[in-house]
Amino acid sequence: MRIFFPIFTVLYFHFFPCQAIEVKTKSPDQKNSMIVKLNPKQENTISYSIINQGNTIIADSPLGLTFENEAPIQSKLEILSVQQKEVNEPWVPVYGEKNQYPNRYNETTINLKEVKSPGRNFSILVRAYNEGIAFRYNIQADHPVTVTGELTGFQFKKDYPSWIAPMAQAKYIKGSINKTGKGCERPYVIEVSDKLYIALGEAALTDYSRMKFDRSEKDSLLILSKLDGKAQYSSSFSTPWRYVLIATSPAKMLEQNYFILNLNEASAIKDPSWIKPGKVIREVTLTTMGGKACIDFAARHNISYVEFDAGWYGLEYNNASDAKAVSVDPARSPGPLELQEVINYGKEKGIGIILYVNQRALSRQLDTILPLYQSWGVKGMKFGFVNVGAQNYTAWLHEAIRKTGEHRLMMDIHDEYRPTGYSRTWPNLLTQEGIRGDEESPDNQHVLITMFTRMLAGAGDHTNCYFAPRVDEKMGSHVSQMAKTICIYSPWQFIFWYDRTEDSPRKKGVVGSNAPSVIVELPELSFYDALPTVWDDTKILEGKISEYGTIARKSGDNWFIGSLTDQPRKVTLNLNFLDKRYKFEATIYSDDTTIESPTKVRISKQIVSVGSQLSFDLKNKNGLAIILKKLN
Repeated sequence: MRIFFPIFTVLYFHFFPCQAIEVKTKSPDQKNSMIVKLNPKQENTISYSIINQGNTIIADSPLGLTFENEAPIQSKLEILSVQQKEVNEPWVPVYGEKNQYPNRYNETTINLKEVKSPGRNFSILVRAYNEGIAFRYNIQADHPVTVTGELTGFQFKKDYPSWIAPMAQAKYIKGSINKTGKGCERPYVIEVSDKLYIALGEAALTDYSRMKFDRSEKDSLLILSKLDGKAQYSSSFSTPWRYVLIATSPAKMLEQNYFILNLNEASAIKDPSWIKPGKVIREVTLTTMGGKACIDFAARHNISYVEFDAGWYGLEYNNASDAKAVSVDPARSPGPLELQEVINYGKEKGIGIILYVNQRALSRQLDTILPLYQSWGVKGMKFGFVNVGAQNYTAWLHEAIRKTGEHRLMMDIHDEYRPTGYSRTWPNLLTQEGIRGDEESPDNQHVLITMFTRMLAGAGDHTNCYFAPRVDEKMGSHVSQMAKTICIYSPWQFIFWYDRTEDSPRKKGVVGSNAPSVIVELPELSFYDALPTVWDDTKILEGKISEYGTIARKSGDNWFIGSLTDQPRKVTLNLNFLDKRYKFEATIYSDDTTIESPTKVRISKQIVSVGSQLSFDLKNKNGLAIILKKLN
């Protein structure tokens, strides 16, 4: 549904040269506003501030861009005109955390011009949502332009607590505004008060240098946008959006993460019927026997895909390795691997195959391997160790996403790439890492930071494992692993990452063959069998960054609840979100050290309805997973 309200234009003239000119954009609920100000007393510089319910959360902050061989766009400006419009445009995603997203905002275009040579024209586009504020620069040019940096800043009045990570897969620490170092990752979450949280970030990054955050060297409460290099254009261009997500709690902020998707264009894929989210298991032996064993296991356990990881076409770090042909890396497996035979076997069983390809091969062979893999019957790819940051890396990767979609291949991106909402435009990009996942053995405390920071940006491939020793040794509990598959949203949900099927090869030298992390057919695998990966509705029931979080997600008539804790605590779940017309069977998976099972998982059942409460005493770094199945 598209609802557009009339556009009106206001012209501003300099009748009062010493008086600041302000242009305000308010959100539909009137709670959030951004004020863009022209400052005659400061050489007609442009700045902005952001207000939430009458309180200034971003104080007067700089705007502008710097260029190569040209003066910055920052001062000696005049406002030519202002256009405003109201938009209410809810949309239905191909898949998501909800089956429909609201998209309502008030938009202002502020057209400006330099009053002195070179007299350049540009505009600032502002959107005020109930969920936050976003703005971008639109530069008009009839000649090549090179952006060298941004003057965009975020000025704070106090030294608020914040969560800081220098890289996408780095460990988060709790810091504050004046402890922000260089290259702080986005989204950058800041606790303004116990009832007001914000996140700074960027959206719709497709052909520009990545932005991170630096603390100003001159002002310890000023956060500056920092680009990973120059951005070159042949003529007019628009920057990515800079946003401030605003919410009353971490839980509410996470529930509103569709805000980033809203800042991207609608889907460019006219017929997305071939895009199928689902669970994925990794094949670690790189053998025909192991591939077929994985497919058999997947068919028994409602898993949609088997992924062949690094090594199937040779050493992934060797430029001579050819991703057009199967040539197993002997350091990973003795083989043999008849990949086409495995792909055909999977097709018979209704299981799709995903292939991992490293950046070294992608950069050389992308245009060749995409039609080739499509002809083989491959369903998707995982891009390995892609380059990120610089404009040329950004542009290459997003062009690769488009090309992959044109060949009807779904994809996942490994390593440091963090999403900025492009999955809305090209939904064949189902998920990505850019996350400190199970490969890094994070405990519940860190996962509970990830939930309310990284997961604001979009889907996260957490490489969830279950039987691997690291679960007991470092990470928490087995039920925590179950809960994470609900709490960490990913349309391709990789499970049993470090685990292999019981009937896969056990020859000496096969990766993982002698490891204890063999998948055992335990009763609690019924949870993974039933687990969806995309949702009709999502409710964040509670959350405190690094301490605890509980999420309820709906699929069809059923609900799935995941809860994590760092420290011991009592959890009380009010099931007031259930349909009052029905009763539900609750299957509860909980940690219990008295259970005679290697995973110590207790399974219990009870009948519940809309008025029910469920209470649990969770121990240190434990979890809770519940399936609520509607009864006829």
